[in-house]
Amino acid sequence: MSERRCILAIESSCDETAAAVLDGDQLKSNIISTQIKEHQKYGGVYPELASRLHLQNVASVVFMALEKAGVKPAELTHVAVTAGPGLPGALQVGVVAAKTIAAFLDIPLIGVHHLAGHIYANEYAGDFHFPAIACLASGGNSEIILMRKHLDFSIVGQTLDDAIGEAFDKVAREIGLPYPGGVYIDRLVKSNPQVAPFPLPKPKVAGYNLSYSGLKSHIIRMVERERAASGGQLSEQRVVEYAVSVERAFVDQFIDKAIRAAEDFQAKQIVIGGGVSANSYLRARVQALTDRFEVLIPPMWCTTDNASMIAKAASHLIDAGYGSDLSLPTDPGMDLDGFPFSGEFPGTYPLADRR
Repeated sequence: MSERRCILAIESSCDETAAAVLDGDQLKSNIISTQIKEHQKYGGVYPELASRLHLQNVASVVFMALEKAGVKPAELTHVAVTAGPGLPGALQVGVVAAKTIAAFLDIPLIGVHHLAGHIYANEYAGDFHFPAIACLASGGNSEIILMRKHLDFSIVGQTLDDAIGEAFDKVAREIGLPYPGGVYIDRLVKSNPQVAPFPLPKPKVAGYNLSYSGLKSHIIRMVERERAASGGQLSEQRVVEYAVSVERAFVDQFIDKAIRAAEDFQAKQIVIGGGVSANSYLRARVQALTDRFEVLIPPMWCTTDNASMIAKAASHLIDAGYGSDLSLPTDPGMDLDGFPFSGEFPGTYPLADRR
């Protein structure tokens, strides 16, 4: 009978403090303390505030995760944590907490790439079949990734400027919607299915790369001109029209490039991940591809930052024989290409050599 694997995972890369317990293949708990309301007044995430709130919340979410899971600390076999990318201070809080637990319990520490976590959130919906094209769409990332096997990440396309979620937020603010803008744009679109989009320019970007900055700026200039002509306000109908048009233009660029990559690399499967994977139109477009590719879409509860996805990614690192030691650094700009075996990730080593 195989040994029990019970992972406590911690996530604190941005504005959610989260902890989860994955006991074998069973997710026993997934606790998230979100900071969205605290950041709304600033129109985005205020890094210093995020770090302080993580510091206040990290112990309580860990205790809540263990209590809900019905797992005692002594039953844990591994501690996993997001080491990057993310906000520097926010990452530090989670990594220090995880190191403390690992040292106290004398169990392995597993440093996880945040974006690998978003990809492996899909395992709560089904199994991976390779080769696969993973589409990462979030406030800070827009990447198209070729996976030939587990933990094999090759970025074949990415945004050359703004991320899709960042562009959504900036346009939403310009048309008078609150933060997080992408969420409010999607709500407007879903509640107004009869509204048709108006045409917007299509960025011409080579290969599988993406660009949102020029399109975003074009839309903002349109809004500014209309506001000037109307005395400063857009009508409610016009706000809805912008929301529908922006969502179509932003998502279509992403999915069209992903389809091209999937065809060229003869992918069996397309998977999506990141906060923007909750977008209704994006999910519908991916779901419509099932006659051409296998499709994996993460459950809605696993689209925002959470620790259950970090636990899944950690489980694959453990299977591959890799973990981290207490020298594990945080890396706010951690690259997904080559993670974790390229030799460029300090503190990562074969678990068999754990010291």
